[in-house]
Amino acid sequence: MPDLIHTLLIVCPLLFLAGFADSVAGGGGVISVPAGLLAGIPIHTVYGTNKFAMSFGTLTSVLQYGRSGNICWRTALFAAAGALAGSNLGARLALLLSEKYLSYCLMALLPAAALFLALNKGFGQEPKPKNHSKTQEALLAVFIGLIVGAYDGFFGPGAGTFYIILFCSLLGTDLIRANGNAKVVNLASNIGALAAYILNGKVWFAVGVPMALCSMAGNFLGSRLAIRNGARFIRPVMALMITLLFVKVITDFVL
Repeated sequence: MPDLIHTLLIVCPLLFLAGFADSVAGGGGVISVPAGLLAGIPIHTVYGTNKFAMSFGTLTSVLQYGRSGNICWRTALFAAAGALAGSNLGARLALLLSEKYLSYCLMALLPAAALFLALNKGFGQEPKPKNHSKTQEALLAVFIGLIVGAYDGFFGPGAGTFYIILFCSLLGTDLIRANGNAKVVNLASNIGALAAYILNGKVWFAVGVPMALCSMAGNFLGSRLAIRNGARFIRPVMALMITLLFVKVITDFVL
């Protein structure tokens, strides 16, 4: 393992930034995972320690969104159930298929998502009820969790952003509540993955605990600002995270 102090000096500021971004628009893993790699932590320990830290950060956001009334618990829990099944499916697919096939899809999907946000200035600004029955809403929530959960299990970074977009598009949720719902789903999938990493000894707790505190601070500040300022604050952060994810996909593909 690399030197502890040197590692903390690198990862802690970046985990604060990752937690802030994740609480506002999802996609914090685009920052937090490279932070661990930059510090020289072995790859599997990076994933495990990152899940540990981000789980506490996401819990902080869940509490903030929940206290403000910006979580639809029924929708979020159905989506979480779908995500648990989807992430398992995605992990199984990862054992059979190369990530390059998903990279091809993301190279087209991410610019399209950025263009969609740019052209739809009012996207997610206010709730737009879709007149779904409760059964239809539940099924759509499970579908969202299943599809994005499978992506999360297969690839990972940016899952929170995709949850937000789909909650808004398919269920007519505003960006703040979509964000709150996404955090509940993310927390469920993080805990499921974290259990496996802990059992296999892939969490470096001496680094993970300070990382968790920084992630919690970033999530606290970001969620407060998102709740206070709404779509006009969330949208540009979403566009930035989509851009960073696109850069990551292109870089990983080329290298």
